[in-house]
Amino acid sequence: MAWSWRYEGTNGESVDGPSESFGSQADAESWIGQTWRELAAAGVTSVALVEDDRVEYRMSLLPPAQ
Repeated sequence: MAWSWRYEGTNGESVDGPSESFGSQADAESWIGQTWRELAAAGVTSVALVEDDRVEYRMSLLPPAQ
């Protein structure tokens, strides 16, 4: 099973991002933990962790509202 990330912009539209593929969920989560700041700086506002075609979960890359 392959794990990957889908990248979304401010309106939920799909945006380009690195096309990385991972052998495990843990590897994918470790990678996003190291690169989320660069993705956010490039305009990615949220990501979805995908296993094959199934979305495991979505996560915002925006800081919490204050």
